[in-house]
Amino acid sequence: MSKNNPTNERIKRQYFIYLREAKRHSEPTVDVAAKALSRFEAYTKHRDFSAFHQQQAIAFKKHLAEQKNNQTGDTLSKATLYATLTQLKRFFQWLAWLPGYKSKIQYSDAEFFNLSDNDARIATAHREQRGPTLEQVQHVLRTMPNHTAIERRNRALVAFTLLTGARDGAIASMKLKHIDLIELCIYQDARDVKTKFRKSFDTYFFPVGDNIATIVEEWVAFLKQELQWGNDDPLFPATNMVLGASRQFEVAGLKRAHWSNASPIRAIFRDAFQAAGFPNFNPHSFRNTLVRLGQDRCKSPEEYKAWSQNLGHEKVMTTFMNYGSVARDRQGEIIKGLGSGEQASGTDAEKFVAEVFRRFERRGIKIPSIEAMNLSD
Repeated sequence: MSKNNPTNERIKRQYFIYLREAKRHSEPTVDVAAKALSRFEAYTKHRDFSAFHQQQAIAFKKHLAEQKNNQTGDTLSKATLYATLTQLKRFFQWLAWLPGYKSKIQYSDAEFFNLSDNDARIATAHREQRGPTLEQVQHVLRTMPNHTAIERRNRALVAFTLLTGARDGAIASMKLKHIDLIELCIYQDARDVKTKFRKSFDTYFFPVGDNIATIVEEWVAFLKQELQWGNDDPLFPATNMVLGASRQFEVAGLKRAHWSNASPIRAIFRDAFQAAGFPNFNPHSFRNTLVRLGQDRCKSPEEYKAWSQNLGHEKVMTTFMNYGSVARDRQGEIIKGLGSGEQASGTDAEKFVAEVFRRFERRGIKIPSIEAMNLSD
């Protein structure tokens, strides 16, 4: 049996162009669609898409639920099932409108890719995102070695992520010209920096401690003064690997180039936290740390809006809903306080959130659900 169907390949190529150019999806999103279609074609043995019908969708849905995760050996998660089936549903709905297909495919048949309501709720449930405490990050920075250029880079990388809350993809693409030590901010310019949704915005250093900022300042001084690097050189350069005398690749300091992706950054975080005896906290988890800090520090809606904007969120509700849930330990304090008849004292941030929602209600503004708001910042 052929490993591909030429007709299917042509229509898939047309669909991927549609996703990129008409729907303006990024390459990672297009890759998710391609993977879903590949799974479906493997199941149907590359049968022509024009032969699609509802029974195929039902059978594939059952088949997918029985598949195993290659790494864990467990069945695929509900989230994986939901993501795969949603991509297939969108593809066949698009296909049903095309000449040559709309006479053969029923638009409504794509609905048979839907999971049950219960499974869909499990797949899309909002779960608490954990981040390290400031004390944990401080301990990690104290334990990280700081002798070689590589070690200094790694330590500054962890400090910089806490100081700015920048995403790892953006950090990997930043240049020295994007950091301003006079204004204490970074310019996340989408022309150079790989920001999410290619948004440009400025981020001022979060108030996480002068020692954190000092680590970053010393790193920038090292690059500019000792290495004599310029504004267009990377802020966090890749590791230079050379072929040593033993005919093995060896580390040879810093390479005057950016990392090609953020994988090395995540590896640095993993090693640093494991060496300090902590669970693995990835770079993105620092954004949760900063949101929790903002809940404690911000005393007014304007302050919280500025804090949210500093994270790159256009809507303050994104910060509330995606990152700002009540922490588990705080939740326990509140419930126990209610049970004992003594209301646990709320933080200023919680009072602020309650006031924001009261103002919405007084103005007749309906608070939409998380799904309706499509909070993807």
